[in-house]
Amino acid sequence: MEKEERTVLITGCSSGMGRAAARYLAEAGYRVYAGSRTPDMLQEDASANLIPIALDITDPQSIEAAVTQIGRIDVLVNNAGYGLVSTVEEVSEKEMYAQFEVNVFGVMRMCKAVIPKMRQSQSGVIINISSFLGKIGLPLLTFYNASKYAVEGITDSLRYELSGFGIRVHSIMPGFFDTNFARDNLVTNATTFSETSPYASLVSTLAPTIVEQINHGNDTAEVAALIREIIEDREFPARCTAGEKAKKFIPMKRELSDEDFERRVRAYYDL
Repeated sequence: MEKEERTVLITGCSSGMGRAAARYLAEAGYRVYAGSRTPDMLQEDASANLIPIALDITDPQSIEAAVTQIGRIDVLVNNAGYGLVSTVEEVSEKEMYAQFEVNVFGVMRMCKAVIPKMRQSQSGVIINISSFLGKIGLPLLTFYNASKYAVEGITDSLRYELSGFGIRVHSIMPGFFDTNFARDNLVTNATTFSETSPYASLVSTLAPTIVEQINHGNDTAEVAALIREIIEDREFPARCTAGEKAKKFIPMKRELSDEDFERRVRAYYDL
């Protein structure tokens, strides 16, 4: 199938990697549906090849309406997500469930809705935008870590489950990228970030470093290009890294013992 005929659905396109990927693939000749809870924000990008569409991955009715409107879907990019910054001790039930509602169950809902279309056509590509933190733990990001570890597990299992139907499943594990993530997509627990928190010292040391690394991270064009490469290369590996931090830490994680790797991370982030 020629790329001009391929229809791509991307979630979380209001900013960052999702928006960059939508623009890039549309310019490359793909028909891209750019999903967002606020599709009006994408009108300046709208074209014959880039169609903003209302999509809330926490709402099954919204998903059904979007998937029905699109019709054939050749590629699904599960990009929507956010990061909760909180200790386990201080997290609220609402915060805890919300993190998984978006980052994990949102991915599963989208796959559940799109797989029947792909199975009927005996072809398709699902790309999950995970994180290098889906393989590496960091304090204060336990819930985000756990959600991205879950995305990696979803990717692994679906590769077995769907291979017989000609459907490929992949994940991209980005490091820190220069997006609006630190400003718009990090949710902080008020208790954890209060001066009276028993973790105040950890927060004051680690949180500014993480935000600084995100704000000075890699260009989102790298992820957009990887998405296209995965779509067009039938032999592409199950997963890949993107960005400096991921390319540094993921190989290190594979090479070292858990204890040695933990010592490296502690030293790097002054923990």
